[in-house]
Amino acid sequence: MTLTRRSVLAGFNALPFLMPRAAQAELRPWDMRLIDAARAQIGVTTSYDPAYVRLAYPMGDTNRKSGVCTDVIIRAYRDAFALDLQQLVHEDMKDAFSNYPKSWGLTKPDRNIDHRRVPNLERYFERKGWNKTTPARLADWQAGDIHTMRLGGRLPHIAIVSNKFAPGGHRLVIHNIGGGTREEDLLGVYENERRFRFPPE
Repeated sequence: MTLTRRSVLAGFNALPFLMPRAAQAELRPWDMRLIDAARAQIGVTTSYDPAYVRLAYPMGDTNRKSGVCTDVIIRAYRDAFALDLQQLVHEDMKDAFSNYPKSWGLTKPDRNIDHRRVPNLERYFERKGWNKTTPARLADWQAGDIHTMRLGGRLPHIAIVSNKFAPGGHRLVIHNIGGGTREEDLLGVYENERRFRFPPE
């Protein structure tokens, strides 16, 4: 049987429909996969709980019904790429503890909590070269960016920039600021905004 160019192209176009759903998801750009994993937490994580919890290691987590802002990022990277920020941050802190913030009076790394603190994630991203220039215009933030800020000028917060837009034309973010994981208009609202971009390796 002779295959025509048209039949070959039709076969390639049909491939996505023949693939398992998980394989199709892996064809999506990494930033969209990250956003999908963050958005999937909406309606699952419905409260905010900053209590110290002893976690399994690696891949330790609290009950997903609750969490803090950093848990949105940690869970999204785990679900999308099987990347474990708990282990990544802990191993880096063991190697370079003096380079991390001393805000909590610790004398050694604590794998239960270190990765759940925004300043530690910021320092880890910096050390890996994933810090980017903060956009001068709100419209220049990109989907999949990690967005950190200081509420009231002092309280660290973190979010993932969405692929959906606010009425003003800039992007929404996915975060947990106290009422569970939500997708909201937050860019440009708080002080000391920083941008990071952490592609899976």
